[in-house]
Amino acid sequence: MAKNYLLEYSEQLATKIELLCQNITAPSNTLFQIQKSSSSVYANIREANYGQSKADMLSKFEIATKECSETEGWLKLLFNTNCIEEETYKYHRNLCGRIRRMLIASCKTLKNSL
Repeated sequence: MAKNYLLEYSEQLATKIELLCQNITAPSNTLFQIQKSSSSVYANIREANYGQSKADMLSKFEIATKECSETEGWLKLLFNTNCIEEETYKYHRNLCGRIRRMLIASCKTLKNSL
């Protein structure tokens, strides 16, 4: 069976964000929002793997793409407010970027097959 890097990276993102939130001091709403958006990336990619159709799979990937962008925004806010260090910010931002690029490519492939 082929390795599902997209699922693996999204699980890694959700896990790392959860652990990050347990170890930083930041406004509770910001922590809640970044946990919610990063776990949504993972959940939607998992759901897409069992989509009822290609259109359903595409919809889940598009939602995951938006949630990934939202996660990047919350990371930027945490960095801008000195809640996380630059190295931490860049690591998580790069992971989000990798996932987002994979999602965009997957969406294009799915759209072309509809």
